[in-house]
Amino acid sequence: MARVHTRMEDWRRERSSIERSLLSVGFVPTMGALHAGHRSLLERARAENDRVVLSIFVNPTQFNDPSDLRRYPRTPEADIELAGGLADHVLIPDPAEIYPDGYRYRLTERALSERLEGAHRPGHFEGVLTVVLRLLNLVCPHRAYFGEKDWQQLQLVRGMVKAFLLPVEIVACPTVRDPDGLAVSSRNRRLSEAGRAKAAAFPRILRDSSAPEAAASALAGSGFGVDYVEDVDGVRLGAVRLEDVRLIDNVRL
Repeated sequence: MARVHTRMEDWRRERSSIERSLLSVGFVPTMGALHAGHRSLLERARAENDRVVLSIFVNPTQFNDPSDLRRYPRTPEADIELAGGLADHVLIPDPAEIYPDGYRYRLTERALSERLEGAHRPGHFEGVLTVVLRLLNLVCPHRAYFGEKDWQQLQLVRGMVKAFLLPVEIVACPTVRDPDGLAVSSRNRRLSEAGRAKAAAFPRILRDSSAPEAAASALAGSGFGVDYVEDVDGVRLGAVRLEDVRLIDNVRL
């Protein structure tokens, strides 16, 4: 059974004990509402480390839409149960412990973060990078695990680790998909049955279209609101809206 830490002072004492024992630490940072994708990260971390740490923290600074923050599902009991047997420690910090400065100090990237998701969600990646940096400093892992579904986030976190000389390996894990091809996401549960069935066309159109413009046109014709479809470094990325739910995905070309 995982040990749950809600006071970070208690976790720091535990982390010191782990360090004295020379045990390797794998870290899976999440915002909760865990699903099969998160479980795959935990399984990878379990296979590669002596101790596994899971964080559950709905980070307020990465939401540019307050209503989106309010609607974000919070299921800590179910999350702890899903992590059972995989995580040794679960951190559920209070926002005041993560942001003792009131978010006066923050991390900004001035290139990739301003494109794609960044162009449609102002301030999003500033919040993401700031909280990931703080969590990495809190956990001090040897490896941290991120899903390839959030491709842009993964690249930015890798860049941050390199830029700030952080002694942690960022491990990319493949996107977990439902049998119909839709990437597993906590947002999927907000779709109606009909919307969920329609959403399966999203990754298929990204993959099968000849060019980003063709994919955007096909998605719009299938009833999706299209924020963007772009090809970057051999990866096609897209963001769409369906039933007031925003979905992102990417496929390798």
